[in-house]
Amino acid sequence: MNYKLPVLIKLAMALLTIIMVTIIMIHAKMVLVPVLVALLLAILISPLTGFLDRLKIPPLISVIISLITLLALLTGMGIFFYNQLLGFSGDLSLLEVRFSELLGLLNSFISEHIEGAVPISFDNFQAVIFQYLYDNTAMLTDGIIATATTLTLAFMVPIYIIFFLLFRHFLLEFILKAFGSGNREKTSNVVHNVKKVVQNYIIGMFLVICILFVLNSIALYSLGIEHALLFAGFAALLNIIPFVGPFLGAVFPITYALLSTDSLWYPVGVFMCFYVIQLFESNLFTPKIVGGKVAMNPLMTILALFIGNHIWGIAGMILFIPGIAILKVIFDEIEGMEPYAFLLGDIRSISPKKKKKQHNLIRDGLKKIKQNMKK
Repeated sequence: MNYKLPVLIKLAMALLTIIMVTIIMIHAKMVLVPVLVALLLAILISPLTGFLDRLKIPPLISVIISLITLLALLTGMGIFFYNQLLGFSGDLSLLEVRFSELLGLLNSFISEHIEGAVPISFDNFQAVIFQYLYDNTAMLTDGIIATATTLTLAFMVPIYIIFFLLFRHFLLEFILKAFGSGNREKTSNVVHNVKKVVQNYIIGMFLVICILFVLNSIALYSLGIEHALLFAGFAALLNIIPFVGPFLGAVFPITYALLSTDSLWYPVGVFMCFYVIQLFESNLFTPKIVGGKVAMNPLMTILALFIGNHIWGIAGMILFIPGIAILKVIFDEIEGMEPYAFLLGDIRSISPKKKKKQHNLIRDGLKKIKQNMKK
């Protein structure tokens, strides 16, 4: 006898599941974040490991070579930003003096041209902002980053990567067995697509970051902005966070140009350069390099950013974006979950034929919901 649960009970169970999963994710952050970071990085370098395996190199040696290559790349990036931050930290005192001068000029202008206006005092604001910069640059440049989270990521992530790569075939076989022999082909297809999407996303974003770094550097150097490489690299990395990242990446060099130069044309020039570069990134680089398979709905992306930040902080803001892409691929392959894939995806990247099919699926799904509610 088949018994269908009422829609409200199903909704209540779904909400309860979401609440329980969220609570688990918050309390298991120290375990889940390193595991997920390691999983994404393992998927990224798995093609290199597979290539070395085909050369008849022992599996453990292949994994170690792949891991060393990844660590060398990440270490090079860390050394680059460390050296750039050393130079920038020496200019903070000059920037603070310049900020006070600009504030004095602004108050003089207000008192001369606006009768009865009260001068603006940003003393407390200035103290807080620059003290924050002093503390954080000192922490980074002096190497005082031995927090529990940093140590966990530094030591556990490489270990997780090694095990994920060594036992990748074993884990794949487990997934295939877990979903039954009748769904073996479909499950294998889902796993293959998920792996492809993650690799396309990470490799594509890395290429986009490199392109943005070069373009940002050229723009800032041409305007004569100091620490151009630091601002260019920082803005390029922040592009990982959609919508919010590019804005924050442009704010810092614009503010620095305003404080370190005597003309307003420099911050305006930085703004125009970053605006043009961002137009190329959003309309050309990311769609062509990353691909439409990873294209996501802007609304869902923003929600994922806020939810990820609430649950795991900055790590959540970064991890939840490829997480949405993975969910979209899984929902595409599961019968009855197509509407959710449509919700997560970007409608601009869908062909007219597939768009019509998805609209029909959504319409049929809404009809079924109405029929269930009437019953």
